[in-house]
Amino acid sequence: MLASTMASPLPMHCVASLRKSGIHLRTAALGLDKRNYSSKKGPSTEYLHQSVVPSMHYQKSLPRLPIPKLADTVGRYLAAQRPLLDEDQFRTTEKIAQDFQNGVGKPLHEELVAQDKNNKHTSYISGQGFDRHLFALRYLANSKSEPLHGLYTDPAYAAINHNILSTSTLTSPAVSLGGFAPVVPDGFGVGYGVHDDWIGCNVSSYPARNVHEFLQCVHKSLEDIFTVLEGKALG
Repeated sequence: MLASTMASPLPMHCVASLRKSGIHLRTAALGLDKRNYSSKKGPSTEYLHQSVVPSMHYQKSLPRLPIPKLADTVGRYLAAQRPLLDEDQFRTTEKIAQDFQNGVGKPLHEELVAQDKNNKHTSYISGQGFDRHLFALRYLANSKSEPLHGLYTDPAYAAINHNILSTSTLTSPAVSLGGFAPVVPDGFGVGYGVHDDWIGCNVSSYPARNVHEFLQCVHKSLEDIFTVLEGKALG
């Protein structure tokens, strides 16, 4: 399990090593703590939310978001790639993406839309994103044993899906702090919580990254935010 505790004010502490199945994972935690929560305080703290209504009761009443147009998804994908590539790399990726949009992407997208129409109990929820749409089309191609289009073997696609910083939160009086491993070998896994009286995060990394240095940067950023909120000048 990941070891973590809370202290005040915002110390970096509780560095631990976890060895399991040959994987070496380092974790550390920091936090601002003015009030501690514990599941031992009473039955009410054992639930994230108490309700007599079943969790999925209102699911069918939620609006269904449509699958984006393929052209819109490709446009967002290229817009996200532009700052990461030089001009020649971008032109190559742009050509590959447009070939996908005008070629094999069309029938895959049409099949995805048809599946969506036949499954009214689900919803495509990606907002302005493009990754889930492209992933769904890749999944369809794999399920049909079709060769992957060059869009998915393009180094630019691999780079933009290499998530060095992976974050998630679960804020509840029943949860003090949690964590998870990075999703890539050179990344960070950041589990954070924002409560009324304290902010905390648990950061994990593999040996390829310096988790201590990362936590120091997080610590400094929080201190700067607090300084600004107090109306003071940053040093």
